[in-house]
Amino acid sequence: MDPQESDETDDAAQHRDGLFIRVYFGDGRHLGPGMIDLLETVRAERSILSAAKKMGMSYRRAWLLIDEVGRNFREPVVETHPGRRGHGTDLTAFGERLITLYRAIEAKSAAATAKEAAELRAALDPNWTPETVEAATPAKGAGRR
Repeated sequence: MDPQESDETDDAAQHRDGLFIRVYFGDGRHLGPGMIDLLETVRAERSILSAAKKMGMSYRRAWLLIDEVGRNFREPVVETHPGRRGHGTDLTAFGERLITLYRAIEAKSAAATAKEAAELRAALDPNWTPETVEAATPAKGAGRR
């Protein structure tokens, strides 16, 4: 495989589309997509080491992030099973709940901002002009009686 081709594939895989939601709790603690992605990867791999490798991070970094989430919420998000070779980590019920709550926030935020996000995305088109938006937007009061 051509090394340049690999770089292009890696770049394409890193591009996100949509909102980037980070929930700040007002006291310095937060929960963001990287932490949630890591928890989901741990769930799939059932191993912190395997999840770290899959995400291209060190085991230490992965463990510190998982520990941070657990300390932030004062509730463990993973349960480890020392001595198991591979598949030595499971998410706790609370870890599963964090994923569910975060993904719900993400989905509701995306739905609430879909129109505006679509307009921003359209503005990336080289042929975009402000007039195209005005032509596609109903006039104020149109359709009301």
